[in-house]
Formats: sequence, C-alpha cells, structure tokens
Amino acid sequence: MGEVRSPPLAASQMRMDADFVAREQPRLLQELVDFLSIPSVSALPAHASDCRRAAEWLRAELTRLGCPVVQLIEGQGHPVVWAEGPQVPDRPTLLVYGHYDVQPPDPIEEWETPPFDPTVRDGRLYARGAADDKGQVFCLLKAYEAVLDGDGRPPLNVHFIFEGEEECGGETIVDLLRAEPERTRADAALVCDMSYYAPGWPAVYTALRGLCYAEISVRTLQRDLHSGAYGGVAPNAIETLVRILAGLKDEDGEILIPKLYKAVVPPGKKELKSWKRLPFDEESYLREEVTARALTGLSDYSVFERVWALPTLEIHGIRGGFTGEGAKTVIPAQATAKVSLRLVPGQRFEKVARQLERAVAALAPKWADVTVTILHGGDPVQVQVDHPAFQVLDEAFESVVGRRTVPARSGGSIPIIPELGLTGAPVMLTGIGLPDDGLHSPNERLDLGQLWTGIQVFGRFLELFAEKGGQGTRVEGEPARMGEAVEA
Repeated sequence: MGEVRSPPLAASQMRMDADFVAREQPRLLQELVDFLSIPSVSALPAHASDCRRAAEWLRAELTRLGCPVVQLIEGQGHPVVWAEGPQVPDRPTLLVYGHYDVQPPDPIEEWETPPFDPTVRDGRLYARGAADDKGQVFCLLKAYEAVLDGDGRPPLNVHFIFEGEEECGGETIVDLLRAEPERTRADAALVCDMSYYAPGWPAVYTALRGLCYAEISVRTLQRDLHSGAYGGVAPNAIETLVRILAGLKDEDGEILIPKLYKAVVPPGKKELKSWKRLPFDEESYLREEVTARALTGLSDYSVFERVWALPTLEIHGIRGGFTGEGAKTVIPAQATAKVSLRLVPGQRFEKVARQLERAVAALAPKWADVTVTILHGGDPVQVQVDHPAFQVLDEAFESVVGRRTVPARSGGSIPIIPELGLTGAPVMLTGIGLPDDGLHSPNERLDLGQLWTGIQVFGRFLELFAEKGGQGTRVEGEPARMGEAVEA
C-alpha cells in the first residue's frame, strides 16, 4: 500500500471550531491566569526556579495538546522548550517562536494590583507578561488547539520553540540553533510578540532595532566620605558618572558617540511614503502612549523615524550613594548606570559596543576608575515581506478582523530573530497586542478582545497555511525531527 497523504482542505472542510473561543472562554482565561501567575523574571537569579516552572507549564500544556515530542533543552541559562506536533505528510511545516520569561515588575508600588496576581478590569487582563509575551504565546497554543481534529491531529506540521531568556539576552537558544540549525527547517517561522499598529489595524513588522545593553561604573574614592568634612575637595562618583552620561547625548537627543551614525542605513523613499499613509494623531500618541507633556529627540525627524529608524541611547537606572528614607550626608565613592543603545539597519552590536567603550574612556577623568561592562545585545533585523506566507497571514487577518496587515517597523528588539531564519524560512513578525499595553511598565495588560480574536486569526492562519503555505518554498520529504536533543 502506498503512502497515505492528507487530502486538500476545501473551504467547507476548514475544521476550526467556530464556537471554540466562546465555549471555552472561562477555561482559557483560568489557564492564562495560571501561566501569568508564575513570576518568571529571567534577569533575577532569585527567580530561576520560577523560570523553570514556566517552562514546565509549557511542557505540560504541549503534552496535553498531543505533541509526541516535548523537551526541555538545557544550556547555560533557562531551558528552551521544544515540541513537535504529530507529523502530517505532504503538508508544510510552521515553526512557532515565543518566550516565557518576563521583565522585572519594578516599581512594584505603581501597580494597581500585584503583577503576578492577574486581574481583569474593564475587559483587560493586568499582569506582568500579559502582552509580552506569555499572553501571545498562549494565543498561539490555543489557536493550535482550536484546529485539532477529532483524533488530535493538526492540519499541518507545527514545531514550537519557546525560550526563557529573551528579556535578559541569554545565549541558550542562540547556542542551540547555531549548533543545530536544522531545527529552523520550516516553510515559515511565526513570531507573535508584537502589537497592532493601532486598534483595528493589524501589523506585520519589516524591521526590529538591535540592542547594546551595558553598565557604566565609576569609582572615585576608596570609601564614602562625610560631605561636611570633605565636600569641595573629594570627587563625587555620582556627579562624575552624570557628567559622563551627559557627554554621551546632548539635550536635543543627538548621540555624541563618535561615528555612531556613520553606518546607519536610512529608510528608502517608498518606505517613508508608506509611513505617511498610516493613521497617526501626535497629540493622542503623546497623551495616551508616551504619557508626557512633550516629545523629545531629534526634532528634524518624524516620530516614526525617531522610534523606528534612528539609534537611541537611554539611561535605565543609576545606583550609588544613599537613596533610603531620610538624610545621610555622604560623598559616594562609587556609582553605576545601566544604559542601552537601540541599533538600526547598518549598525552592528559588536562595533557599537566598542564605540561606546571608547567614548566613555575619552570622557572619564584621570582621577576616576571607569569601566564599561557589556551585558548583552544583538544586531538589528530587516525582513522582506513579499514571501507568499505573508499573503496567507493577510488573508487570515482579513477574514477575521476585516483588514489586512499594514507594514511597520518596531523600535524594540528580539535578538534571536536572525537565527530563526538560518535555513531560509521567512520570519513573520506580528502579534495581537495594542500600542498602549504598557510593555515593561507597571500595569502591563492585554485586551481580552484581542486575545479571543487572535485565537481565531491564528487558527484560520494555520488552516490556510496548511493548504497554501508551502507553495514555491516547500522542503521535500518528511519534517525533520529533533528527538536526540537533551531532555531534562
């Protein structure tokens, strides 16, 4: 008997349960609450066991969904979760990426409800990781569940890879994919870690900025000194650090690191023209998203150019001296600032790191010990969106939301994206978030309407991609299996 092949999916045979979301909402919401309740803060060593609990949650869920291969792959940091759905001969393969780690919740006092006690208010679910990225990972898992047939088989081959170090620049997934690039062998990779351009306007992202994250440390004394006895002669570490930081960027927003802008590749006329067609209300943006009284930065450039196409330098925090309640009159001996640069096409992380180190060294006074420690980073990414898989994504959004995606860039970074395309798969960057979800901020949230709609969108996408996704790019033969990977 010859090989049994899956028949084409006619429109009448599309099997996503139309009532799945409405019928299962209470269960789905409770499952997401359980996932979000795990404080999987990858940057803090105290939460290492919580990161593993989140990985175990995913392993249990993928097992429940019938994946015959489910593994925790160990490395130097938090484990990578790898899973493969049942093999479906003669159908394309989709690689699904996401991350289960989250940002630290600080400042805790600004949360209206505890960050790891998920709470629904006015149709939004508030919790750290609700939108970035646990809620979006959950959306994809439930879309997959919604298209399983009565025997638990999906309409196509799906491989899942979820990491636990996206927020802290870990190397576990990078080491894994560079050692085993065949894991990225697929007809397309889907990343759901982004937002709509605006409510009702789904987006597909053509570029991500890169990142160079560093600490700048200054020591001016062997110990803290009494400011009354030595003020006026003793060098102050915080003051010295602030002067160095001020020397890296001027008040107009121009970064003063020599030659930093030289490598920047500006967007073309066609892309700039497409940005002008996007709906944008600067006053609303300032009030509702930025939540400030004014926009800053290089005023000769548009808002889109400043957040999508130009490098930035930001100071994230300064540590040193006395910051407790009350007064303590000391001259601090040491101080440290956490800073980052966002990089744009043409720039490279390693080169920018060297430029930062040289610039700080040039600004450091001779009487201070100043060091730059590069913590992590990654190169910027540009994505071509003319592959047929993007047309399928458009069709899925249009069939559910009533609008195709608009191309946009993101000012954020996802360091692993270049590795997902190692074997040539197009990488689709999209998502269900909204611009005001408060990523990395207190009171992060996910609009539940976006979640329920997103499950339908990606369920529809899985069905359409099963039929159309491999056209012109199909990798012949059975989907590759990674069963020899180290399992926890």
